Amino acid sequence: MANSPQAKKRARQNERRFAVNKARRSRIRTHLRKVEEAIASGDASAAKDALQAAQPELMRGVTKGVLHKNTAARKMSRLSSRVKALGK
Repeated sequence: MANSPQAKKRARQNERRFAVNKARRSRIRTHLRKVEEAIASGDASAAKDALQAAQPELMRGVTKGVLHKNTAARKMSRLSSRVKALGK
């Protein structure tokens, strides 16, 4: 349990950051799921649109420190290659 005023403030800040990061992670996962669903349905145009909507969310997660940049790049690369294969 936090005893000093500094530790108490830090605990409050951590709770707020956790809530913000949790919401951001959830939003990213939702966008990724929409891309996955569009790929599974076989709809190339919907998959492309969903991918274009997911890309800024992933990159925003990187800048905000929720995701590592290589993780986001890997996810984008794998999804974009699957969407590209769907278009053929």
